[in-house]
Amino acid sequence: MHDLFDLLGIKAPVVVAGLSGGILRALSRHRYKIREMVASPVCGALAAAYLTLPVVSYFRATGLPVPTTDDDTTTLAAAFLIGVSAMWISDIVFEMVVRRFKPAPEE
Repeated sequence: MHDLFDLLGIKAPVVVAGLSGGILRALSRHRYKIREMVASPVCGALAAAYLTLPVVSYFRATGLPVPTTDDDTTTLAAAFLIGVSAMWISDIVFEMVVRRFKPAPEE
């Protein structure tokens, strides 16, 4: 599995951190839905895999106070936070898309 992630240019610990964030998000819901229990960890892992390094680089480029002594800890913390928030972001995006393309009610 590690070789597959390397082939895709993804760090395996980042995926695990995002998956963990997605699991935390799924377990912290008041209403448990099967769709969210499955989709949230997957969404967290995918978002962390592809968004973590650009987000950390952006934070450093904009001058935000990001620790530079231990890159792995900063990267994994960012991956976890992205994993937690990924499902919330996807919920908002899907709701906006549904509202945009939902047919108008007939009178």
